[in-house]
Amino acid sequence: MNPLLEKFTNSYETVPFSKIKSAHFKPAFQKAIEEGKAEVAAIVDNSETPSFENTTVALENSGKLLDRISNIFFNLNAAETNKILQQIAQEVSPWLSAFSNDIRLNEPLFEKVKTVYNSRDTLYLNPEESMLLEKQYKGFSRNGANLHEKDKATLREIDAQLSQLSLQFGEHVLAETNAYELHILEKEQLKGLPEGALEAAAQTAAQKGKEGWLFTLDYPSYMPFMTYLQDRSLREEMALAFGKRAFRGNEFDNREIVLKIAKLRHQRAVLLGYASHAHFVLEERMAETPQTVLDFSNELLEKAKPAALKDFKSLQAIAKKEGIEELQKWDGAYYSEKLKKELFDFDEEALKPYFQLENVLQGAFAVAHKLFGLSFEKVDDIDTYHEDVTPYKVTDENGNYVAIFYTDFFPRKGKRNGAWMTSYKSQYFKDGHNSRPHISNVCNFTKPTATKPSLLTFGEVTTLFHEFGHGLHGMLANTTYASLSGTSVAWDFVELPSQVFENWCYEEEVLQLFAKHYETGEVIPMELVRKIKKAANFLEGMQTLRQLSFGLLDMSWHGADPSDIQDVKAFESACFANTKLYPEVAENCMSTSFSHIFQGGYSSGYYSYKWAEVLDADAFEAFKEKGIFNRELGELFKNTVLSKGGTQKPMELYKAFRGKEPTSDALLKRAGLLENA
Repeated sequence: MNPLLEKFTNSYETVPFSKIKSAHFKPAFQKAIEEGKAEVAAIVDNSETPSFENTTVALENSGKLLDRISNIFFNLNAAETNKILQQIAQEVSPWLSAFSNDIRLNEPLFEKVKTVYNSRDTLYLNPEESMLLEKQYKGFSRNGANLHEKDKATLREIDAQLSQLSLQFGEHVLAETNAYELHILEKEQLKGLPEGALEAAAQTAAQKGKEGWLFTLDYPSYMPFMTYLQDRSLREEMALAFGKRAFRGNEFDNREIVLKIAKLRHQRAVLLGYASHAHFVLEERMAETPQTVLDFSNELLEKAKPAALKDFKSLQAIAKKEGIEELQKWDGAYYSEKLKKELFDFDEEALKPYFQLENVLQGAFAVAHKLFGLSFEKVDDIDTYHEDVTPYKVTDENGNYVAIFYTDFFPRKGKRNGAWMTSYKSQYFKDGHNSRPHISNVCNFTKPTATKPSLLTFGEVTTLFHEFGHGLHGMLANTTYASLSGTSVAWDFVELPSQVFENWCYEEEVLQLFAKHYETGEVIPMELVRKIKKAANFLEGMQTLRQLSFGLLDMSWHGADPSDIQDVKAFESACFANTKLYPEVAENCMSTSFSHIFQGGYSSGYYSYKWAEVLDADAFEAFKEKGIFNRELGELFKNTVLSKGGTQKPMELYKAFRGKEPTSDALLKRAGLLENA
C-alpha cells in the first residue's frame, strides 16, 4: 500500500507524514500522472458541446491527486530534504514539466477551452467563474498552445531543462550553506557576542562532538556574529563565506546554471512572442510591463539615494572613530548596531528577553483573534514530518473549523535558509462542501538552549508576523476553485497581507499583549516600545536602496536578451553600479545564491516587495485612522482581500477595501523619505 495514493482518513484529512517513505514518491507520481492524463482525455473525448461545466470546471478539477503529492513532496524537499529526496526531485521534475506541457500543448483540449472562452459573453458567469475561464485560457495561449509543432517540441525541451536547473541551483546553495563551519576554540576571539549567541554556538559545537564554539551560515548563527563580534577579521571571513556560496569554482558553483536559466527563460519568452522573460511574466501582474517596474523603482531610488548616502556617511563616521578608514560590507551590521545604540540608546539584545518565540506566536494569534475572530488550538493527534513542527486547529468565533496551521521554526541540515509560507492543501468549494486549507509557516529562528528558550530579535518578530500574514491569506481563503484560492494571486499583490501584518509589531497595544520578559513575566517597558518606534526608520534609506538594487538586478537578468552575458560577476557589478555603497568584494557574488529569482517564483518579480509596501502602508493608514483592532475594518479586509484569493483583479480587490487606489505618500512618510515628513 502507498499512503500517498490512499484517502487521508486521519484528523481533518491531514498528511500522514509518518507513514510516507521516500520510496513511495516515484510510484505515486507515476500513478497520479496517469490519472491526470486520463482525466484530461475524458474532457477531450467528451462528445457534448464544450461548456463551462464539462470543460472549464472539469479541467479545474483534474489532477487533484498529482497536486496533493507534489505539494507534500516539494514542501518536504524545502524543509526536510536529503540526498534521496533531491535525487527523486531531479527525476520527477521533468515528468511534471512534460505533464504540464501535455495539457497546455494539447490542441483538441485548447480548442474546447477556446470555444468556451469565445462564448463567455453569453454564459452569464459570475466574476469568479469569469476569472477562472480567463486564467485557464491564458494558461494555454501564454504557454505555447498556438505554436507550431516544432516550436512546441522546443518549448517542452526548454521547460524540462529549466525545471532541473532550478532544482540544481537550490541544492547547490543548500550544500554550500551546510558545508561551511567556523570553529573557534579561544573565547577571547568572541568578544562582543551576546551570551545567547555564545551559548547557541557552544551547543552547536557540542552536538557535533567538538569543543569550543561553532558558527554556521544559518541566519540565527550568522546574523548575531556579523552584528556583534568585535574581531573584524573573523567578521570578514564569515561574510566572505556567506557571499561566495555557489561562487567558488567547485562542484556546487552556480555561474553556468545562472547563465543557462537566464538564457533559457529569454529563449522561451521569445518563442512565445514576448520581448523578454520580464515582458512575459509582467503581463499578468499589477505592474503589467517592465517599464512600469523600472519607472516605479527609479522613482523610489531618486527619493532613497540621498537618504542612503546620508545614512552611509553616518556609518562611516562612527567607524572612523574606531580607526576604520574604509567601511566594508562585513562592517555594516556591526557599526549599524553601534550607531543605533548611539542615536536611540537602543540595544537589540535588550529586547530579546521580551520576545520569547512562543509568546510572539501567541501575539500574532491574538491580533488575528481581535481582527478576524480566529482561535488557534494546538493539536496532538495530527502527524508531522519533524519534531520541531507544531500543528494547530484554527476555528472562527462560532467554533467552526477554518484551517490547519503548521509551524516549523528552527534551522536544521535538511532545511533551506530563509522563511516562507506554503500550503499542503488549498481551500475550495465542491458538492456543497467547503474543503478547508492546510497551511504552513517555515522559518529559521534561534533554537532554545540548555538555559534559554528561543528568544527573537525584533527583526525575527517582524518576520514571524510577515509569514503569518501570508498564512492568514491561505487560512481565510473562501473561493469556489482551488486554483484561485488563498495566495494564488498576482505576485506583486501577494505580499500585501504579509507586509501589512508587520505593521502591528510596532504598536504599543500589540506589544503589550505578548512582549513579556521570559523570566519575570514583566511586560516590555513603554520606554523600549518608544525606542522601537523611534528606530523604525533607522537607516531606511540604505534599506530601501538595498531592496531596490535586488529588484533592479532581477530586472537586468530578465528584462533584456542575456545572450551576450559571459561573466556573471561582471554583469552583476554593472547592475549594482548605481546603488553601490560599499567597496566591491571580488570573491563574492549575489546572483549565484539569489534563490528568490533562480529557484523560487520571484523571477521578474522581486520588485513586488517594494510594490506591496506602497499597498501595505496605504492599507494600514486605514487601521491607524479607525483603530488597529477595529473589528469592522478587519472583517472588511478579510472579505475584500484575504478571502478572495485571485477571484478578481488585485486593484479591484484593493479598492473594495480602501475605496481608492493607493498612493506612495503613506510609504514615503512611514519610511521618512518625504522631505516634509
